[in-house]
Amino acid sequence: MHNFGGMQNEIYNAGLQGILPDFPVDFATLEKRGQQALGEMLTNYVAGGCGDEHTQESNSGAFHHWGMIPRMMVDCSERDLSIDLFGMKLKSPLFMAPIGLTGEATQDRHGDLAAARASAEVGVPFCVSTLGNDPMEGVFKACGGTPAFFQLYTPRSRELATSLIKRAEASGAKAIVVTLDTWLTGWRPRDLNASNFPQLRGKVMQNYFTDPVFRGMLEKPPEEDPKAAIMLFAAIFGQVLTWEDMEWFKSVTDLPIVLKGICHPDDARRAVDHGADAVYCSNHGGRQANGGIATIDLLADVVKASGDLPVLFDSGVRSGSDAVKALALGATAVGIGRPYTYGLAIGGAKGAAWVLRSMLAEADLLMAVNGYPDLAAVREAGAQRTDRA
Repeated sequence: MHNFGGMQNEIYNAGLQGILPDFPVDFATLEKRGQQALGEMLTNYVAGGCGDEHTQESNSGAFHHWGMIPRMMVDCSERDLSIDLFGMKLKSPLFMAPIGLTGEATQDRHGDLAAARASAEVGVPFCVSTLGNDPMEGVFKACGGTPAFFQLYTPRSRELATSLIKRAEASGAKAIVVTLDTWLTGWRPRDLNASNFPQLRGKVMQNYFTDPVFRGMLEKPPEEDPKAAIMLFAAIFGQVLTWEDMEWFKSVTDLPIVLKGICHPDDARRAVDHGADAVYCSNHGGRQANGGIATIDLLADVVKASGDLPVLFDSGVRSGSDAVKALALGATAVGIGRPYTYGLAIGGAKGAAWVLRSMLAEADLLMAVNGYPDLAAVREAGAQRTDRA
């Protein structure tokens, strides 16, 4: 048992000595300070979404249309937020979702390492992105004893894809998270208006630039001809994947294969049929396609269609109460995205750890007050649409 909610007593007791928190505990203030720290160009990329950003806004707003009914006279003096995932016992259901510009979020441009250190401190698994400012080997090492996953943007070269997967395996990754919806990028006006695509400027390229297969495809190493390396990346980024590719994925690794981007129950059923080890319900936070439905509204049907497979979830989670609602609708684990990135921006590893602890504290206290001693009780209680007639 972990008393995550005890964080509020730490804050109040410190206040008795005139010590105020260094970082905010609410998303609105966190977002404002985070964007100030990131600056305009990075904010455009981190905070921006596709089209007019309606889907992105719907993702977060839709949580307000779901509610939970408290139960009284239940002993919740201790809460158990632990989960079992891929044969591991994790002390909470949260994980750090993969974000392609995490490396740029800190002042020293080593945000991937800072995120890994936050993961190690709080015990919340980090899903390491293919796009990073530091090679994955060092990032996984910085996660310490906390399990970590590897998110793969599958390149068009299977040899390179295999190399990335094998490097993740050797580094201790506990699963391969294959992103399905980003074989090309969606229409993102904030970035387009600024004519800014960070990868084409050489940002977050270190997993490619340090890969032996990638380097072998170049006439000169990236250090000598970075432009040629960037152009090669642009030429081979984004393999169109079909269900037939699952056989190949299963042939190159024994790690669990997680399919990220599943929003339709039929796709969840096909994931089961083709040997996926987990389904990841996500619409990429509204960054890849506009005009969609809030992911939280799709979650229950995806969970039902996934059978016994664990279902990971992200998109629009801004608080601990959001996370609990997703768990109530059947998610096994809930990914946190922009909030920890803003934490990195304002305070590096310490700031990101604070954000994770805050979300865990809110989730823990909500369970205590609502009479849910463990996640089984949360799922039994479920969540209800509050705007239905």
